[in-house]
Amino acid sequence: MVLVQLFLSFLRVGLFAIGGAYAFLPLIEKEVVERYQWLTKEEFLDVLGITKIFPGAISIKYATYTGYKISGIWGAIAANAGNLLAPVLLVLFASIFYMKYKNIPAVKSAFGTIELVMFAMIISVAFQLVNMSQLTQLKNLVIVIISAILFSYTKIHPALIIICAGIIGAFLK
Repeated sequence: MVLVQLFLSFLRVGLFAIGGAYAFLPLIEKEVVERYQWLTKEEFLDVLGITKIFPGAISIKYATYTGYKISGIWGAIAANAGNLLAPVLLVLFASIFYMKYKNIPAVKSAFGTIELVMFAMIISVAFQLVNMSQLTQLKNLVIVIISAILFSYTKIHPALIIICAGIIGAFLK
């Protein structure tokens, strides 16, 4: 039964996580922390920190971690199967739909509205990720501002910004 729950839980994540990357987080949190209590809130955030250092989709890393924690290898497989099935089918359908109807104003408006909702959800998760008291320290605020500027206004690869921040962070105490 737990394998079915893992599959269906991550199928819902894959089905409704429009926008990619951090858009998945509120949905994953709702399923694995609130609905099934497979992870605590603290563990959820710890796993997020861990997932940041590995390449690949966040949802796959959460599906793998949660599935393995709950039911070993078969749990990881069930969670990832659910996680991947919906996006594959939805992207296939959306590609056909978009190519045919992309110039219709209602379709453009629908996608624009979805983008705004994803933006709001990403901001919400960002505020959950940071201990707000950290931002009262000047050095941390400077790191946030410089990172945002580098990411937004240069062609420096985000991975390089992250690696450099880790190195700098190792020396800042």
